Amino acid sequence: MNTTISWIKAYVPELSCTDQEYCDAMTMSGTKVESYEALDKNLEKIVVGQIEKIEKQPDADKLIVCQVNVGTAAENSDGIIQIVTGAPNVKEGDKVPVVLDGGKVAGGHDGGPLPEEGIPIKAGKLRGVPSYGMMCSIEELGSSREMYPEAPENGIYIFDADAVVGTDAVEALGLRDTVFEYEITNNRIDCFSILGIAREAAVTFRKPFVPPVVEVHEKEENVKDYIAVEVKDPDLCPRYCARVCTNIKIAPSPKWMQRRLAASGIRPINNLVDITNYVMEEYGQPMHAYDLDTIAGRQIIVRRAKDGDEFQTLDGQIRKLDSEVLMICDAEKEVGIAGIMGGENSKITDDVKTVLFEAACFNGTNIRKSAKRIGLRTDASGKFEKGLDPRNAVDAVNRACQLIQELGCGEVAGGIVDVCAP
Repeated sequence: MNTTISWIKAYVPELSCTDQEYCDAMTMSGTKVESYEALDKNLEKIVVGQIEKIEKQPDADKLIVCQVNVGTAAENSDGIIQIVTGAPNVKEGDKVPVVLDGGKVAGGHDGGPLPEEGIPIKAGKLRGVPSYGMMCSIEELGSSREMYPEAPENGIYIFDADAVVGTDAVEALGLRDTVFEYEITNNRIDCFSILGIAREAAVTFRKPFVPPVVEVHEKEENVKDYIAVEVKDPDLCPRYCARVCTNIKIAPSPKWMQRRLAASGIRPINNLVDITNYVMEEYGQPMHAYDLDTIAGRQIIVRRAKDGDEFQTLDGQIRKLDSEVLMICDAEKEVGIAGIMGGENSKITDDVKTVLFEAACFNGTNIRKSAKRIGLRTDASGKFEKGLDPRNAVDAVNRACQLIQELGCGEVAGGIVDVCAP
């Protein structure tokens, strides 16, 4: 289990300690920290700059000379420094990360292994033209396009227009943070979540624990007009919760959510997928989203597969099933392997209008054996196989619906379908 200290502080706002103090105290109180790593390691003197003017380098076809405004970070009064670059993607007006003379970056633009001590940047000359700093790619800042999907494939990272010139670029990228890795024993399934770790931190440091307040503002429409759920194998699925969100608008998730997911090792995709991943990390409850328009008969049936069945999962692979594998089905077909991965036939696309959120509790032993049997282990199955608390499902699906509203990407139908074994 990995968490960033900033995400923990979101729920323990009075927490104040060094990384080493946090590591030692949490380990002594029973939440063992295996290691930690600062995301801003080897990032020094890097600020937000704005390119004011670009000219050709007279003696090099592929180089340009940029006049970059770095505000009060510059040594001169007008805040302008000159930088020579070969980056193909910059233009006048762009706001970019700039490492100043005497600063340091984490690595090279090729995205290769990061040097232990980083790379120092000094003023010098390129083809005889003075250059007093360097504009940075996301790789030079120690990250990657996988975690910062808005970053260009080749070239300098471009900030949004609201970035403030002269401020800390590392902070603006969410890299002033530390990732902690924990060794969580299987009897502490509650600590396989950000909220669980934050609760332990609050007790350890004797600080108030402030979990998110979940309020869902529903439409008058009833969820039961959209979907019905039948669980045929309650021994393998003791609880299945479903909610429906309408008028879905697919877009990138906000930067704060992307940064938290990326720091946890999860690639941001879009607001809908990111919400399910966010709730999984926050509550330790895996979720899945289906395009309701692909669900035949507007019905979900949780049942075992049949021996010899085959099913195409979201990764495009054909999985061979047997009667020990629990499936999520609609009135006509299988749409997901319970607790492991959804199906290609019900995946979320940019055209989705109505979403069915699933938050369920599955038998941990069965999920572990099924994942091994079909050769597919996922983040979700890794959590389910440890045995989740069925009571967590309702809180998680409500949190997802709250985020749908707060991020402006949909509306929530009234009520919840909650099938719970006695």
